[in-house]
Amino acid sequence: MKYIIMADGKGSRWNHYMGHEKHEICIGGETLLQRTVRLLREKDAAAEVIITSHNPAFEVEGARRYEPKNNVLEIDRFTAELIGNDVCFLYGDVFYAESTLDTVIANRGFLPVAFFGNENSICAVLIRDGEAFKKCFYAVREKAACGEMPSCKGWQVYHHYAGMPLEGKAIGPCFICVDNSTRDFNSPEDYREFTGKN
Repeated sequence: MKYIIMADGKGSRWNHYMGHEKHEICIGGETLLQRTVRLLREKDAAAEVIITSHNPAFEVEGARRYEPKNNVLEIDRFTAELIGNDVCFLYGDVFYAESTLDTVIANRGFLPVAFFGNENSICAVLIRDGEAFKKCFYAVREKAACGEMPSCKGWQVYHHYAGMPLEGKAIGPCFICVDNSTRDFNSPEDYREFTGKN
C-alpha cells in the first residue's frame, strides 16, 4: 500500500502561528508528520510513505518527500500523478488517533474508493480503483477551474463520487466515520481547542 501524506497547502488560515507551519505542530514530542509516518510504519511494515510538499523542512525519516507537479487549486493536494490503485491519501495537518489508522488499514480492498472522517472533516481517502477516483477528481477540478463552484476540496470529490450535491458537508455512501479524537488543524483556534492552551 502506498500512503501519501498531503502537506503542500498554503496554510493561510494557520498564518505561520507560533513561528512554524501547521504540519510542524508538535504534540507529545513529535510533529504531526513524524507521528503519522511512525504510526503507518508500525501498522504496515510494507508501507511506502510519501509526503507531498515543496518544503524541504518536511523531510521525515521513514518517508520520502515528493514535490507535486501542479498545485494551483486546493483540490490539487491530491497529487494527480500519484493517484493510482492501492493508494491512501492522508492529510499532513491531522493528528490521527491510532484507531483511525487501524480503521483505514482494515478497510483496504473492500470498496473502490472509501472516504474517512466525520461530519466536520475528511481525514483519509482510500483508493483501490485509481480510475474511479481520477474520474471524480478531474470532473470536480474542471468545474472549479471554470469557475462553476467556489470550493474545490475533498468534500466536493466525495459528494461527486457518492452522487450527492457538490456543496456543503454531508455524509452518505462510501463514507466511514472514525474516532473523533482524530483532529485537523486549520487555524490557531483549532490548536488551542485541542491542546487547551490560550
